[in-house]
Amino acid sequence: MKHESHSPEDVDVFASQFAALGSEHRLSVLRTLVRAGPEGLSIGALGERCGITGSTLTHHMKILAAAGLVTQEKQGRSIICAAAEMDVMRALSDYLLSECCADCSTEKDATNG
Repeated sequence: MKHESHSPEDVDVFASQFAALGSEHRLSVLRTLVRAGPEGLSIGALGERCGITGSTLTHHMKILAAAGLVTQEKQGRSIICAAAEMDVMRALSDYLLSECCADCSTEKDATNG
């Protein structure tokens, strides 16, 4: 993958997103929402599938939403939660992968054979 240069603002966003994923529960919430697809899940169904409910789920959703990784939309009396657009997820993974092997030599070191 080609190494890209990212602005300091981009790096701040990526750092915030990775920090938000630094919890087993938040990673589980995001994974569950990604698997649910663009329709998302009601907050109750999300809590049931993740095994996280009440104020704990609200806390984790707040952190993920602040990082731009999930959305919450009120539909009637329900709150529907969904993973952010796939381009957000793709940008986050592309950032990490674009750095892979960026400093490796393309030629074998003569001392290593």
